[in-house]
Amino acid sequence: MPVPWIRPLRSALVSAFAGACILLGFALPAWQCATGSKSLQPGFDPDAPPAQYLSEYGFFAGEAMALAPAAGVLPYELVSPLFSDYAEKTRFVYLPPGTQAAYHQQEAFDFPVGTALVKTFWYPREDGQKHLVETRLLLKRKDGWDALPYRWNEAGTEAELALAGARLTVKPSVPGMDLEAFDYVIPNKNQCKGCHSVSGKFAPIGPKARNLNRRLDYGSGAVNQLDYWQQAGILSGLPEPSARPALADYADASQQLNERAIAYLEINCGHCHRPEGPANTSGLHLTSLENDPAHLGFCKSPVAAGKGSGGLRYDIHPGQPDSSILLYRMQQQDPGVRMPELGRQLLHKEGVALIREWIASLPGDCLMP
Repeated sequence: MPVPWIRPLRSALVSAFAGACILLGFALPAWQCATGSKSLQPGFDPDAPPAQYLSEYGFFAGEAMALAPAAGVLPYELVSPLFSDYAEKTRFVYLPPGTQAAYHQQEAFDFPVGTALVKTFWYPREDGQKHLVETRLLLKRKDGWDALPYRWNEAGTEAELALAGARLTVKPSVPGMDLEAFDYVIPNKNQCKGCHSVSGKFAPIGPKARNLNRRLDYGSGAVNQLDYWQQAGILSGLPEPSARPALADYADASQQLNERAIAYLEINCGHCHRPEGPANTSGLHLTSLENDPAHLGFCKSPVAAGKGSGGLRYDIHPGQPDSSILLYRMQQQDPGVRMPELGRQLLHKEGVALIREWIASLPGDCLMP
């Protein structure tokens, strides 16, 4: 357990540095200037066991509830994020000083040992503060990635390691929606592997070129994240902008319907439903890289029947969303039927509406024997 006086001292030093940074006009990125001193380095020992408390890693500066990154910890956002029961998410990446991630055109970047991906799940509170629920760490050790869930206390001042997962009651506050309280599930360490598996090896899902290829305001104006990573010295091998893939924003109604639907399926389903994923036996490859209509489910019969199919014949029946197994399973709450199997307890109404609209727009029909 951390020494009690360490955190107050850190907060005081961070506040002092932030004020000096502004007063003296240091030429640092705004997110770094406002959040901490270079003398307070975050990180972890790749050979050490997991820390019992999240604060021991030093990824946050100042009051924990602010979710402000410490110096050397970089915020990032995804073009199309995974739906997680309407939770807000704050994402950071940390690389050891002097190291770089290697660009990959299709898969998650090749991050060096000592990298940390930090994702915090939270809900807005009526008083304007954040109800912090959990922070999931992916730590790159010498033998691969380590997944560690941390549960926040009620005060939002500290998160403790929860290897066995946890279940807690949450009442989401979503504008325009009246959602009931529900049992939020923090996955255990082993459940994390159920989604983060590529060819049998643990791998990140979000930090891929096509899902990072968007602009983000770091405090001095919005810039492309990939360019910023390169300029910050943490990414090598970045191609010219015209050669970078880009995923659609499924929440942006101004973009093409087909692109939005595929983006939604990729981030919510494609980490399992791909040739290298744990659901490869289904024959469904729900990623933006797939060009075969049958692998996307068009007029494809399920590999296994049963209650999961809802008595329906095809995974996707063009023009007929209510005859499509994919949409049927998205709408179910039974743990043995719903999709995704993990990571959600609530129905994603907007996602269901998007996939319904997309299937209804698809031309053609399936031949009936």
